[in-house]
Amino acid sequence: MTVRGTAALGAVLLTVLAVPAHAAAAAPADVDSGAVQGTSRVAEDLAAPDVAGLRAVLRTALTQGAPGAVARVDDQGTVHDVAEGVADKATGRAIDNADRFRVGSVTKSFSAVVLLQLVDEGVLGLDTPVNTYLPGLLPDDRITVRHVLSHRSGLYDYTNNMFASTVPGFEAVRNKVFSYQELMALSLKQPLGSAPGAAYAYSNTNFVVAGMLIEKLTGTSVQAAYRSRIIEPLGLADTSYVHPATAIDGRHANGYLTPDEAGAPLVDSTEQTVSWAQSAGAVISSTRDLNTFFSALLRGELTSAAQLAQMQQWVPVNSTQGYGLGLRRRDLSCGVSVYGHTGTVQGYYTYAFTSKDGGRSVTALANTSNNGTVLNTMARTLESAFCGKPAAASKRAVGSARAEAPVERYEDIAPGIARD
Repeated sequence: MTVRGTAALGAVLLTVLAVPAHAAAAAPADVDSGAVQGTSRVAEDLAAPDVAGLRAVLRTALTQGAPGAVARVDDQGTVHDVAEGVADKATGRAIDNADRFRVGSVTKSFSAVVLLQLVDEGVLGLDTPVNTYLPGLLPDDRITVRHVLSHRSGLYDYTNNMFASTVPGFEAVRNKVFSYQELMALSLKQPLGSAPGAAYAYSNTNFVVAGMLIEKLTGTSVQAAYRSRIIEPLGLADTSYVHPATAIDGRHANGYLTPDEAGAPLVDSTEQTVSWAQSAGAVISSTRDLNTFFSALLRGELTSAAQLAQMQQWVPVNSTQGYGLGLRRRDLSCGVSVYGHTGTVQGYYTYAFTSKDGGRSVTALANTSNNGTVLNTMARTLESAFCGKPAAASKRAVGSARAEAPVERYEDIAPGIARD
């Protein structure tokens, strides 16, 4: 049984996608192809979560500059939650899995779900040009909705310029309110990075387009669409979209942005409009709610089976990662593939992933950003959550040709700027 939203307005068809940054070449792989380059997917047989290992990862992140870090594993009704460090440096309050936080680009999965529901409702076509729905918006009529949702539109990511200098860039937009049209204008100052469909290149511009499509085709705001189609049906009590308000309601973790200058103090970046991202990155949530969301998604509770399959047509990102339609796949060292999204917004790093059947989910958060060392460390929470203790993981990996995960050098904002 699905919990899809009510049918949306009008019949129109459209498609768009956009993105630059670190590009890779392109045609979507088969659904459930396993490793990005087409090796067969290992059947799921998950070892017990390594909770001690999870805690060790969080503690390591603290030694590398994160004020606090949390992780929650939901495993077939059993919950494991781990927390280390502080939510608020000023008061010293301990961070906790009950804290809300800014999820950054995990928002993209919310936007993609709404659009795929519109496909189910016959309102949107994945292979229809975006300009069909939003006439004249994009510079190339060949850019489809599928291109946008899979980061193959070629649209330039305006955040590369906006946040080339991290703290000054953030302070310049912290309280600013942008229209979608203004964000698109920033992107379109630059030419397309590739022909539509030719290459994967992550770009926030694509999901600005997604937000515009949602509002045009539903006749409501992105906020209302998220609420009626995802938040309320799933009972996500900690999840909200408050743009352009700047505060996080209720108990929450403060976010701390790392300056570019070595040794400079962290900047409290908690309060901001996140108007520079909107449907690409402005959702607020909790570890519990994100686990609920991705579990429901992979169990087929938010879209039809056909659209969930479309969401899992993978474009290669690197040797251990693929990107579908607003959904990431990561192939772990033990041969298990997991599905979800990463998120970066000033002061917060999020990893939120679930197993193929939605039976085990983990969301991990560190309340800092612009720190590539912490970014890579937090990725290891997936290994602890899905591969189990190292000895068990080693046994499971026997005969696997999967390589160690590549070092993450890019964030989900300003993806053209390497974080060494």
